[in-house]
Amino acid sequence: MNGNTTSWIVTILGVVVTAIGYLMLPGEFAAGVLGFGLAHIVLGLLDMLRPTVRT
Repeated sequence: MNGNTTSWIVTILGVVVTAIGYLMLPGEFAAGVLGFGLAHIVLGLLDMLRPTVRT
């Protein structure tokens, strides 16, 4: 599997989790789910910007 593909999967999964958290609002648990999804989006996008190491 390509490293960029993994980054896209993490980002899309983050979008889905963020949408679930947003639709569950209000509530503390929903805010946690929303933050968890947003963190996955940020980490997936940052992983796409990281240079690849060829061995």
